Amino acid sequence: MLSLPIREVLKHLKEGKITARDLIELCLKRSEKVKELNIFVTETGELARQQADDSSNRLKSGNEIGPLEGIPIGFKDNFCSNGIRTSCGSRMLANFIPPYHATMIEKTLNNGGVLLGKTNMDEFAMGAGSVDSASGPVRNPWKYKFKSRRHKNNQSEDSKGHVTDKEDDDWLITGGSSGGSAAAVASGVCFGAFGSDTGGSTRIPASFCGVTGLKPSYGRLSRHGLIPLVNSMDVPGIIGKTTEDVATILNCVSGLDLKDSTTLPGSYQPVNLQESIDVKKLHIGIPKEYHAPDTTEDVITTWGQIADMLDNAGAKVSQVSLPYTQYSIKVYSVLCCCEVASNMARYDGIEFGYRGTNEQSTEEMFASSRHHGFNDVVRGRIMAGNYFLLKENYERYFIQAQKIRRLISEDFQKVFKSGVNMLVTPTTINPALPYRYFMEEDNQTRCSQLDVFTQPSNLAGIPALTLPVSLSTDQLPIGIQILAPHLHDDKVLLLGNWIEQQVNFPFLNLDCLDEGV
Repeated sequence: MLSLPIREVLKHLKEGKITARDLIELCLKRSEKVKELNIFVTETGELARQQADDSSNRLKSGNEIGPLEGIPIGFKDNFCSNGIRTSCGSRMLANFIPPYHATMIEKTLNNGGVLLGKTNMDEFAMGAGSVDSASGPVRNPWKYKFKSRRHKNNQSEDSKGHVTDKEDDDWLITGGSSGGSAAAVASGVCFGAFGSDTGGSTRIPASFCGVTGLKPSYGRLSRHGLIPLVNSMDVPGIIGKTTEDVATILNCVSGLDLKDSTTLPGSYQPVNLQESIDVKKLHIGIPKEYHAPDTTEDVITTWGQIADMLDNAGAKVSQVSLPYTQYSIKVYSVLCCCEVASNMARYDGIEFGYRGTNEQSTEEMFASSRHHGFNDVVRGRIMAGNYFLLKENYERYFIQAQKIRRLISEDFQKVFKSGVNMLVTPTTINPALPYRYFMEEDNQTRCSQLDVFTQPSNLAGIPALTLPVSLSTDQLPIGIQILAPHLHDDKVLLLGNWIEQQVNFPFLNLDCLDEGV
């Protein structure tokens, strides 16, 4: 049941083959079995049971039901949830309980969805590994060895005589910063999940965990109640097992929101994946600038195979150029830090959040609260952003970065106006990395490496979809990214659905998780 798409699960619910309460119990049982993955910051089991019972009553009534009726959904812990702790993975907001729902949660619940819990993340979404949360790192379910199945000969005694397990950090990262959401879907804990995507934070973990992740067009989904990182790039991201699941959720939550002035006016046309896409009419661009250094052979080979598959199916496939893409990671880094410095200024220990104690003055209280409330990564970005925004640096860094951002956006516009319908690129330079190896570099270095293919679409505000298409030589998921013009979210989903049907990706064996493998 936990491996079925939303459409099939909803069919079982309507036919009474399973109740919404039974479905929630299955998910909660799975969540308990994979607890070592550290998926949730806050679990909402009792609330989920209550919401499931309400769904069961609506299903029994025979009245019209929502497209997500009784379906368990997870939310990244930076979406405000009424009466439920929302920490952003940070000590600063460890006890913050919002008085309202984010629009994405509100719309999900209004369409029958069930809130299963708040998923783990990098602190304030600043990371590409989901290893910097105050609640601890998220672990990738792929190839994870649960303690119940580890070998005793891997245990040894440390210098103090304590028994240690050599495999305690012998696991793969999920990617970040929405690692908890991706791991939840990949491990069958829920059928869909929301992340946020500022520079790839939905697509990177989706790719590493072997599931589908959508970064919608900027303005497509409301950011109301999504605690901001970079206002000009943040979008709610959607993670599902398949493109169909992602499209189902997108159709439920899209549209104008008067609480968010950045959402776009006009009626939303739902994506219908029952419509087949005529690949022979497509012109697919392969950007030459995406042949980035350090991209693994497995990723390059997979990218070429997908391009060849489209070509063999009759699509026109040609190389294109996005010349300013080579500057995008630097531009993203500068603008990200600048907006972080602005957004983090509100956390001063006075109105809400962690407050330092035993200080003699207001200034000391500010300093103590921010020093102990934020981790090194957040403090570092705040300092960098304030440096870029100094009067003597403003023109050199912030204004210059904004100018190049416009040129990056124009690169995409020119390519799409030339007749190219969509672009196909890798999602990341490599499959999921072992935690030990990932931690050998600092946060900024890892973000620069892993965001290199994803952040240009955030700078341009265009939709981007990643979907798993093959396994590496180490049997790890490899994702391919599809980009389209602004507001053409339906195109990336339609092409993604077509590719999905051709490759028949071998998803994670969920039965193995129940066995503790």
